[in-house]
Amino acid sequence: MASFDLSEDYQDLSDTVRAFADEVVAPVSAKHDEEHSFPYDVVSQMADMGLFGLPFPEEFGGMGGDYFALALALEQLGRVDQSVAITLEAGVSLGAMPIHRFGNAAQKQEWLPLLASGKALAGFGLTEPEAGSDAGGTKTTAKLGGGEWVINGNKEFITNSGTDITRLVTVTAVTGQEERPDGSIKKEISTILVPTDTPGFTAEKAYNKVGWNASDTHPLTLNNVHVPEENLLGTRGRGYANFLSILDEGRIAIAALAVGAAQGCVDQSVKYAKERSAFGQNIGKYQAIAFKIARMEARAHTARLAYYDAAARMLAGKPFKTQAAIAKMVAGEAAMDNARDATQVFGGYGFINEFTVARHYRDSKILEVGEGTTEVQLMLIARELGL
Repeated sequence: MASFDLSEDYQDLSDTVRAFADEVVAPVSAKHDEEHSFPYDVVSQMADMGLFGLPFPEEFGGMGGDYFALALALEQLGRVDQSVAITLEAGVSLGAMPIHRFGNAAQKQEWLPLLASGKALAGFGLTEPEAGSDAGGTKTTAKLGGGEWVINGNKEFITNSGTDITRLVTVTAVTGQEERPDGSIKKEISTILVPTDTPGFTAEKAYNKVGWNASDTHPLTLNNVHVPEENLLGTRGRGYANFLSILDEGRIAIAALAVGAAQGCVDQSVKYAKERSAFGQNIGKYQAIAFKIARMEARAHTARLAYYDAAARMLAGKPFKTQAAIAKMVAGEAAMDNARDATQVFGGYGFINEFTVARHYRDSKILEVGEGTTEVQLMLIARELGL
């Protein structure tokens, strides 16, 4: 039978990040959430710990670990602050990982050491006003001429795209098209590296979001942005396909973050239920509260096993697309359900933003939307079943 016990190395990493989350991240979470401020000091300390380099080879300044190591770190950060966790997740899986997976030797040498160090961040510009789950609806264009790509278009909801340490955004763009036999048009979508100091690149005003308030998220405008021809990432026309593979991996990471959020709600509820008294005894003694928290623990445990399984398949080189979709869906729903129940356990205090469970209640909804909605995950699972 398969064992889900962590090896000593994995357990040490998880314990180290857990302690960092409790001692460094948690005390300032409410402040950054209220101020909608990016936690530069926390991110700097995460960089010093090597978290941004966890899954990358040592030759590029990474820690020589793997994707499961990243997932374990995200779970522990997600317990106390989803904004910090998504900053790491997006910085690694969306910012640096496409270069690691599809970049040529020169691109890796130029960008990976910087991004793996955590001293700089990168974003991935896929989503547009009319292209989200339907990425084929991309309207941003990149035209090649004179050894340069000229990019025009708009992107939306791009994480890590406007911080003081953001140095790069990889954008998807239509680089050509062809007419199919039935008369329809097939777009050729490619990915191109755009340094953020390129003239014409603008990170517009940050969004006023419901949650993830300390995470950096902007719409982007690309107005006659000129970058060298060699900034093409991967094979021309494979941009959309490559990004789908990045999303498959990213769903494991998002699932881990969501499991952390779900577990954080359990931990906070258990603590509160042991301290809060009503009608002469701690509220945890009442079956209505105890059973609610027990269900929360069951959700978190089940979701954790799902992402462990998907990660194990990925690292073994086995197909994992369906398992990643299941993990992402189950974990996202567990986070949202646990946040709702934790808020109920806390009563009026659960509606006060300085409490972690209140922030989880606002933060967790996006876990059912970002990097593929629940409906997209169901579509992928149903397709695997032959439906």
